[in-house]
Amino acid sequence: MNKGLFALALGTFALGIAEFLMMGILSDVASAMGVSISEAGHFISAYASGVCVGAVGLLFARKMPLRRLMLMLALVIAAGNLLTAVAPDYWTFLAGRFVSGLPHGAYFGVGAIVARKIAAPGRETSAVSIMIAGMTVATLGGVPLGTLITNVGSWRTAFFIVAAAGLLTYIFLRVWLRDVGRLAPVSFRGQFGFLTTLPPWLIFGGVILGQTGIYCWYSYIDPLLTRVCGFGVDSLPWLMALAGFGMFVGNLVAGRLADRFRPSAVAAAVMGAAIPVLIAFYCLAGLSHMWAIVLMMLGTAALFGSGSPLQSSIVRYARGGEMLGAACIQIAYNAGNAVAAFIGGRAIADGMGYGSTAVIGLPFVAVGVILIIVLYRRNERPGALHRPYGS
Repeated sequence: MNKGLFALALGTFALGIAEFLMMGILSDVASAMGVSISEAGHFISAYASGVCVGAVGLLFARKMPLRRLMLMLALVIAAGNLLTAVAPDYWTFLAGRFVSGLPHGAYFGVGAIVARKIAAPGRETSAVSIMIAGMTVATLGGVPLGTLITNVGSWRTAFFIVAAAGLLTYIFLRVWLRDVGRLAPVSFRGQFGFLTTLPPWLIFGGVILGQTGIYCWYSYIDPLLTRVCGFGVDSLPWLMALAGFGMFVGNLVAGRLADRFRPSAVAAAVMGAAIPVLIAFYCLAGLSHMWAIVLMMLGTAALFGSGSPLQSSIVRYARGGEMLGAACIQIAYNAGNAVAAFIGGRAIADGMGYGSTAVIGLPFVAVGVILIIVLYRRNERPGALHRPYGS
């Protein structure tokens, strides 16, 4: 395996734990901070807000060598999670979550560009999926481990581990990631040129709406599993591992398919599949543990399956503004996460029940799928009348 890709994946592994650990320990942190579960949802939104702010900062980093920028981002991963681990109160914890999110969008945005540069010809989307696989491995192993550590010890220890992972990322990037130079010089104004075309907006719209719809459900997977499906709290570590396995498989399979077929077609199919899965979860998950497990894994596969096709696509549609485009898609993902946590929390606070989070966001998913289908029909299908894919 390309060691440079492994180093990139280690960073997404750290980011994956930082982002998704909160879903498995939301009740514990809420109790420790003396707030309700719906208020604790703000910790998810704070991280997502940090992602958006940090990604915008890439506008001012285009001239920096890509390798150096990745090293700086790894250090911020470590610092943000260290602040979270030592936070003495609600507001400091909220600040720690915000700082932890700052490098997320930038890391994925720049990392997608770097992964494509060090990939073998014709394997660019697969290379991006390998980078993203670090996050899915985090949900497969790191998040369940963090949940277990929280259950038997302290959530602070879990975040100390994430900070250590950020530091290791810095070390491995420094050792294994070769210099890939800088992006071609483009004026500040020129970086925005790709935004005058329609395809990036279809991608951003599809991402933010699709992510909002599915994340309404996954943001509250902890209380869903324990309070609706009837699992014990001690079951959460292995349940989070199964959820992570769904993400891992969904991401890698979709990445491979996107190297063979049009990425927008793969992404639309994956996002569309989430609709019947979440409806089935709402109807059946409370009746049987087996149904809950199977549908949870299918839902998490859909959650991550559209990531690598669309992350890779935006780099090709954003010529002259690759860094901005790759970061903007992370803004879209995490803006969707922030909105989803709010919508789901509002539904719970209004007495609609935890189960409602599985279906309340489905209209968003449906519109997101339509936008990606428009991208396929307009730009990527054989004989498309508009700009061909990647031109």
